[in-house]
Amino acid sequence: MRYIIGIDIGGTNLVVGTVAEDGSEVLGLVSEPTQSERGADTVLDRIVSLARASQQAASGRDIVGVGIGAPGPLDTKRGVVLLTPNLGWTNMPLRDRLASALGLRATLDNDANCAILGEWWRGAARGARHVVGLTVGTGIGGGIVLDGRIYHGASDVAGEIGHMTIDSTGRRCKCGNYGCLEAYASGPAIAARAVEGIEAGVETMLPGYVNGDLSLVTAQVVYEAAHDGDAFALEVVRDTAQFLGAGVANILNIFNPDVVVICGGVTLAGDRLFVPLRSEVNRRAFKPAVQACRIVPGELPGTAGVVGAVAAFRQQMEPSG
Repeated sequence: MRYIIGIDIGGTNLVVGTVAEDGSEVLGLVSEPTQSERGADTVLDRIVSLARASQQAASGRDIVGVGIGAPGPLDTKRGVVLLTPNLGWTNMPLRDRLASALGLRATLDNDANCAILGEWWRGAARGARHVVGLTVGTGIGGGIVLDGRIYHGASDVAGEIGHMTIDSTGRRCKCGNYGCLEAYASGPAIAARAVEGIEAGVETMLPGYVNGDLSLVTAQVVYEAAHDGDAFALEVVRDTAQFLGAGVANILNIFNPDVVVICGGVTLAGDRLFVPLRSEVNRRAFKPAVQACRIVPGELPGTAGVVGAVAAFRQQMEPSG
């Protein structure tokens, strides 16, 4: 059995693991905070160090390459990160720098693409032909898998699901546009909507979860309060489900997938999110598309990006395999 190192580069954390070529096991899974403020060279050095640590944990295995998932936009053919605001990188030749440092063949793909490809290969979307996924965290990323292969589009930016417009005169998004799905349903957006309600005087237990410091309200705090039965927190989760449901309905009407998989911290809300989300999709999307599609939470928290980066390596290096 051959093995491939998978690297998942996030704005918050770096995750590296050594994965069997068939995806059956992940060895030497290691993670550290990204600490992008320390500069690109320092981050790259730490990625190399983590990769070597993972490689060491898989000592004796035949390691044949490195699959890298990174935020974009990217030029995957040249292996270059064109721009990553969260990391401060511009025109970074990431693939070749890591390949040279590790002495292995390498590929580069978008981190959200990798997460969704990982769920298609070994997770919640196993066995499906057409899969669209959302990664809901600090932002909202996405990935499209058609006939078992990542769809990149004409210039490597397909799958930017978080930047579909759901309200043309709505909230301003960090991308500069107004009314993006990300501006309503990302982790920070969920927290911001909750804080706005608190500041408007709504009755809720939420301030008690953060000792009155509203700057500490996060989406996870909202989910916790909703789990405890707080009426306002439940309302925020239901609203989030409606926003995501509108976005997912658009996806169903355009792509008609077998599976929509939703990954990230938002899945912690469980049925409080997924039941109204599916109801909203049912209300908005064409019925044949709804009937053909499962909407499910991801099954690979913490490893989807690593596993998917390895799947992307296999697809780029061995298209027929």
